Amino acid sequence: MSFGEMLEMVDILKKADYDGKKAKIMVKVVKSLHRNFGVRQSKDQLRKRWSDLKLREHEQYRKIRRVLKKSK
Repeated sequence: MSFGEMLEMVDILKKADYDGKKAKIMVKVVKSLHRNFGVRQSKDQLRKRWSDLKLREHEQYRKIRRVLKKSK
């Protein structure tokens, strides 16, 4: 998953305060990634990627959050 794709995913999930239980939000992420990047990934793959970002890839997650803060 490219940095731009992860940025888009994190942006949508942070705005919606996603906690892993709201399925409609993940559908929005899937559609947005397909529309903007031509990427087709399942909701489960994206849910796992979100979990990995938060739990295992702290530095990558911090970098994404910094970029999002600068853009606002």
